Amino acid sequence: MKLFGSSGTRGVVGESLTPEFVLRVAKAAGTVWNADRVAIARDTRTTGEMFVNAAESGLASVGVDVDDLGVVPTPAAVRYCETETVPGVVITASHNPPEFNGVKLVGDDGVELAVEELERIEDHILAEEFDVAEWDAVGSVRSVETANDGYREDLLANVDREKIAAANLTVALDPGHGAGSLVTPDFLRELGCEVRTVNAQPDGHFPGRQSEPVPENLRDLERLVRATDADVGIAHDGDADRAVFVNERGECISGEASLAALAAAALEPGDATVSAVNVSQRLVDVCEAVGADLELTPIGATNLITRVRELWREGRNVPVAGEGNGGVFYPNYRLVRDGAYIAAKFLELVAERPPSELVAPYQDYYNVRINLEYDEEAELTAMLNAAADYAESADATPNTTDGYRLDYGDAWVLVRPSGTEPKVRVYAEGRSEERASELAEDAADALRHAVATL
Repeated sequence: MKLFGSSGTRGVVGESLTPEFVLRVAKAAGTVWNADRVAIARDTRTTGEMFVNAAESGLASVGVDVDDLGVVPTPAAVRYCETETVPGVVITASHNPPEFNGVKLVGDDGVELAVEELERIEDHILAEEFDVAEWDAVGSVRSVETANDGYREDLLANVDREKIAAANLTVALDPGHGAGSLVTPDFLRELGCEVRTVNAQPDGHFPGRQSEPVPENLRDLERLVRATDADVGIAHDGDADRAVFVNERGECISGEASLAALAAAALEPGDATVSAVNVSQRLVDVCEAVGADLELTPIGATNLITRVRELWREGRNVPVAGEGNGGVFYPNYRLVRDGAYIAAKFLELVAERPPSELVAPYQDYYNVRINLEYDEEAELTAMLNAAADYAESADATPNTTDGYRLDYGDAWVLVRPSGTEPKVRVYAEGRSEERASELAEDAADALRHAVATL
């Protein structure tokens, strides 16, 4: 696909993402869907309203009525699409910096569109084939203010509320100024938790921290956990489809370790789970111990969703899936990454034992990620060519499902272009931090050298 990446389409506002482009996306989606009504939602980004206006104009121009949900988490928008049986447009750049925004497209079954559906819409955008309505048949827009309330009530009905309440947990929460600020604090309180918050004011400038819930951005949350003697810390990204955790000592838990703990609690023999090609050995170990099958895809929510649906068609049970970035699916509940639901499932486990004990069996691996930015297409090409040469010369057989992954038994390294930002990412994992860092830096140096010699 030329326009849609691993999780919708994203770009820097005014550069690769403009109102004109979003207008065309909406016109194409409305044409392909042939629906009477479409939902639109956004996260807290300052440019969100501008792009909502563009998308609403595009949909109305092809004769589609619009339900404007306002600022809601992505999983709340997805739930609305499912319950109302309408497709949806979500304006969000998820974990990206504030200068980014983007578009996710959701089907009327409440699932982000699969690759083949996105390709149909992309074809209409590129060919500029739109079913433009006559002047007296354009769509109208109405505001819907109940999407967050309905979402929260649905969450409460689908988690073990009594178990969590009985544990009398104190929870430190950092929604990162994103859409989760409007739902997760109240949700956790209704679960019976004592909630302490930081960065909980909706603000598209993300003044307290950057949107991505990685350790270097969660120092405030770590301090809050220690200061309040909280049982656990929880952080979201901008559209609240991720949950990352901090243990009771105020130490960040890697997303790979929390995914392994959640998977171990959900999987049974004969089940299947889906993850991406940068999967941690932790999840591999869990699947082997349980007797579950692990299916790998290219990185990104769209690819995981597509594979889960394929497994469903084969009659397989997929109780959990996800990546080590805090984005976990519980497909039997809803096929969407849902930060508040992930948080509640983790709290069900924390009700039995502290977070540090939960993830203790999955702490024997270390992960390193290096991001290499590029400004021009020539730099990207040079890095990808260097990655191919690096893989070719390595003493390991590369897995080319998505980029180049090299497994060495005790460790692995993966080089791939980001699907959402102008970066090439280098991932590595090893049984020691030194081994993981060595592999990552060695691969990154090869790419840096390629750019330097252009």
